[in-house]
Amino acid sequence: MIRTRARGTRALFAAALAAILSAGAASAEDHGPLPHREKWTFSGMFGTFDQAQLQRGFQVYREVCSNCHSLNYIRFRNLEQEGGPDFSAAQIKALAAEYKVKDGPNDSGDMFERPGRPADKIPAPFPNEQAAAAANGGKAPPDLSLMAKARTFARGGLWFIIDWLPFIGYTEQGPDYIHALLNGYKEEPPKDVTVPPGGHYNEYYPGHVIAMPKPLSDGQVTYAKGANGQPVVPETVDQYSRDVTAFLMWTAEPHLLARKSLGLRAILFLLVLAGLLYYVKKKIWSDVGGETHGLQPELHKTS
Repeated sequence: MIRTRARGTRALFAAALAAILSAGAASAEDHGPLPHREKWTFSGMFGTFDQAQLQRGFQVYREVCSNCHSLNYIRFRNLEQEGGPDFSAAQIKALAAEYKVKDGPNDSGDMFERPGRPADKIPAPFPNEQAAAAANGGKAPPDLSLMAKARTFARGGLWFIIDWLPFIGYTEQGPDYIHALLNGYKEEPPKDVTVPPGGHYNEYYPGHVIAMPKPLSDGQVTYAKGANGQPVVPETVDQYSRDVTAFLMWTAEPHLLARKSLGLRAILFLLVLAGLLYYVKKKIWSDVGGETHGLQPELHKTS
């Protein structure tokens, strides 16, 4: 009877393990290859944003992505804050003034346009969601403010346990997905995939058919030149996608560095507190517990 139960338990455990391990393969089969795990400066407990990369990423967003996508949760003055792109106050003021912002009503009750101010939101490309949908085949392009946290993927199998472990955990699925998506366009889809009119094949998009045309191409955005007259980084799709992805990670979590700093201080405090509590406990109970100095020392007297 006991052996039968043991066999049943082992069989159940083996079946559960097989189901977990096959989950990743089934996911890959349904949605295509999983994005590669990239190296980001903001990864890990001690990761930080690369200021130059964030500035380049904002340039890519402004020159390419902003034609269709909004950043409704970002104001011009946010681009000045420490830990982000860290533009100067003068740069932010000049940048905001390049935009026209609808304001009002005035004393006559009319709405009017004025130059942007640092406190204004970065203007959206369309006045409302209906106008955005009408200009893009019936579906409005999503806002990109939180995209790096909203988009993710599961690696399946037992990876979900490893991904949650401290120090070695994996929390950059969103940036990896965005980077892979921007690099996943293929001119010729596989023979077994039919792309409808208005669609585009993308290796990493669920279903592989995406309405957004390929947004980036080599040499599309001109970066600042170095002392040798050459761009400081390659002007390629891969580099553009890395820069704009890092920028979108910052827009999704602009206080990431402050959160990491607070978390590290909290861990150090708890470690010191645990050590002090252990010392105090040993000090207080040193004369109470033990075989010789118990609560009833007369029981330990020798005759």
